[in-house]
Amino acid sequence: MRALTILLLLCVGCGGAPLPENDPVMTAGEAMSLPSPAADHRVPYGSDPLHFGDLRLPDGAGPHPVAVVIHGGCWLAQYDLEYMGGLAASLTEAGIATWSIEYRRIGDEGGGWPGTFVDVGAATDHLHSIANEFNLDLDRVVAIGHSAGGHLALWLAGRTRLQADDPLSSESPQLLKGAVALAGIPDLAGFSSPDGCGSAVPDLLGGDPAEIGDRIVSTSPIEMVPFGIPQTLIIGERDPIVPREQAVAFRDAARVAGDVVQIIEIEGAGHFELVNPSHRAMEKVRAAVLELIDR
Repeated sequence: MRALTILLLLCVGCGGAPLPENDPVMTAGEAMSLPSPAADHRVPYGSDPLHFGDLRLPDGAGPHPVAVVIHGGCWLAQYDLEYMGGLAASLTEAGIATWSIEYRRIGDEGGGWPGTFVDVGAATDHLHSIANEFNLDLDRVVAIGHSAGGHLALWLAGRTRLQADDPLSSESPQLLKGAVALAGIPDLAGFSSPDGCGSAVPDLLGGDPAEIGDRIVSTSPIEMVPFGIPQTLIIGERDPIVPREQAVAFRDAARVAGDVVQIIEIEGAGHFELVNPSHRAMEKVRAAVLELIDR
C-alpha cells in the first residue's frame, strides 16, 4: 500500500492542484525511461550485490575531477541508478569523471538505517581505492544527488562532522569541495508525512523522527550544518513532490550557521526535469557542478 501511495504521488499533480494540461511536467515513469548511456566501468565497492558504482571517464589522460552521483526514488528498492545515467554522461561530456553509486535501500536486506548511509559513505570513500587506476583528482570531488539522492549528497557533505563513535562515521572520509542537491530533501523531520515519499522517512530511519532524535541529528542535513563547504540547491518551480520550503528552510539555517548556500530555481520545471539531459535545466546543473569543482 505504501509503495502504491508513493507511486501515485510521483504522478504529475497528485496531492495538489492540477497542472496545466498544455504544459505538463515530467512524470516518474518518463524519468525512469530516460536513456542511460553505458558506463565505462562497473566497479564493486563491497561484498553485497548492490555495492557497486558506474564510472564514466572524460576524454584525456586526467587527472579528472569527480562527481559522486546519487540517485533518488524515496530511498526505495524499486528505484535504481539507471535513470541518472544520462545526467552522469552529460557531466562526463563536460570533463568530469562521474561515479554513479548504487546502495541498499528500503526493501533491500540491510537497507534503511544504518545500511543506506553506510553504503553511500563507503561507495564515496572507495574513490581512494580506484583513484590511481583511473587517474582521478581526489582534491576536486563534489557530490550531486536527486530527490532522496539530494538528501544523501548533502548528508555526505556533512558527515565529516559526525562523532567518531557514530555508526555512520568513517575513519577516512573522502572530502568534498561542495554538494549539489537537485530537488533534494534536506529536512527529514519536516518532510516526513503519512503520505507519498514522506511516508518512507520512518522506514529510512527505523522509527518516527520525533522519537529518534539521535538519528535525526546525524542523518538530516538541516540538523548537521555547518558543513564548511558550499552547497547549491536546484529546484523546479513546479515540483509536486518536494516543496520549495525544504530548500528555503535549509538555506536559511545553513547560512545562519556560516555556510555558503545558493538556490537556483528552474522556471516551469517539475521534479524530474532536473535530471533530463535534454531539458534546459541541465545547463544549470553542469554549471553548478563545474563552479564547485573549480572553486
